[in-house]
Amino acid sequence: MTNSIQSIALDKLDFHPDNPNRQSKVNFGKLVRNIERTGRYEPLIVRPCPGKADYFQIINGYHRCQALAKLGYKTADCIVWDIDDEETDILLATLNRLGGSDELAKKLKLLERLSKRTEANILARILPQTRSQIERLNSMLNARYSMLDACKSEVENRKSKAFANSLVFFVNDKQQEQIEKAMSLVESAGRLTAEPKAEMTNAAKRAAALTHIAGYFLNHSKINSET
Repeated sequence: MTNSIQSIALDKLDFHPDNPNRQSKVNFGKLVRNIERTGRYEPLIVRPCPGKADYFQIINGYHRCQALAKLGYKTADCIVWDIDDEETDILLATLNRLGGSDELAKKLKLLERLSKRTEANILARILPQTRSQIERLNSMLNARYSMLDACKSEVENRKSKAFANSLVFFVNDKQQEQIEKAMSLVESAGRLTAEPKAEMTNAAKRAAALTHIAGYFLNHSKINSET
């Protein structure tokens, strides 16, 4: 097995018939535009093609190969691995599927930098996210800054009266759904505060519900530690 990069003619590259990975037309279009825009791409992973001298079989990078062909490239940068059928099957089942997930806070920072230079409709042509998703993330950024500005203004204007502390955090869609459901159950059970709900703002209701949930967890943990 070697990790040296070789330039191989596209007509010498064969697609593995059992490669399970498929890419949508939308994402393929974004891949093409990224390679066209930058001229850069991750080298393909190939092996000598069984039964075909001077040919190579693609293990990882079929869509990159197709994108290069669409853009008029004649060769592709490849890393050649000398591996048998069993190892190839393992790689086909893993290389296209072993991935992580985005950390929302870091994604927001990246998007913030990109959005300062590029409009959402242009970013949507090259990023995995759609225009509506990018605009939604931008809204989250704007909401965060608005909240921070409001808190800063309150700090500057307060004198002797008590000041409410702010908690700012970001959650994904599944986490938000669970949190909203838990707070809704607390509110419907009438366990917010002694203050009539009609006189509470939405923010106050959410704060009271979150406090009740935290208190329940702390009490439950204390009972378990004593038993």
